[in-house]
Amino acid sequence: MNNSDFSPTERPGTGELPHGRPMQTEFDTGLDYPRLGSVTFRRGTLTDNQETLFDEHWPRLGRLLDDTPVDVDAWFGRTGHPTILEIGSGTGTSTAAMAPLEEDTNVIAVELYKPGLAKLLGSVVRGEIDNIRMIRGDGVEVLARMFGAGTLDGVRIFFPDPWPKARHHKRRIIQSGTLNLIATRLKAGGVLHVATDHADYAEWIDELVDVEPMLEFKGWPWPDAPLLTDRQVITKFEGKGLDKDHVIREYLWVKK
Repeated sequence: MNNSDFSPTERPGTGELPHGRPMQTEFDTGLDYPRLGSVTFRRGTLTDNQETLFDEHWPRLGRLLDDTPVDVDAWFGRTGHPTILEIGSGTGTSTAAMAPLEEDTNVIAVELYKPGLAKLLGSVVRGEIDNIRMIRGDGVEVLARMFGAGTLDGVRIFFPDPWPKARHHKRRIIQSGTLNLIATRLKAGGVLHVATDHADYAEWIDELVDVEPMLEFKGWPWPDAPLLTDRQVITKFEGKGLDKDHVIREYLWVKK
């Protein structure tokens, strides 16, 4: 794959990304990958308190998408601990709830939108949660650019955007190429955990459960999963789905 040039950020110390079309990795595997559209960011969506917390704590707890590999041990200040990447952490409700139950695990939450990261950062600071770090950027690009082969013990994708219109299906994160990319980044025995409450997206995933030869589909539940799989709380988007009588579907794979 070839990495395109990345424009510098406006205020890298406070988690700002440039407007317009984000960086897009070009893969040469012949598989399908989600395509990114242009991204615009609403300003003024953080409270004064959130801005203050962000300015103070983001330099330690967060970083922006770039081409510098993550040094997990240095970032967390410890060695020999399993590392999980959560793609699309939203407001971090489940992230913050699960982290204290897996204190020996490094959790890196990836989210594109700053308000969600600000809420998670607030939970981390107020709860004195030591095992969460954050990256602002697109999850596929973070995987491709910031993590090498066999560096992760787990990847979580909870309630990804279903992109329900047929013309937008190419933007769905669960694709043959994404599953291949995740498989390359997982260590042997590493776990991929996906959850959705969108029936059409579940059917989409059902068609892809066996598409990646490096991943063994374990279904749900998997009592012997080496990582925590109980999300603990109902997330904002899950709650909306349950209010509409949606069925929650969960999927687990293990890297062979």
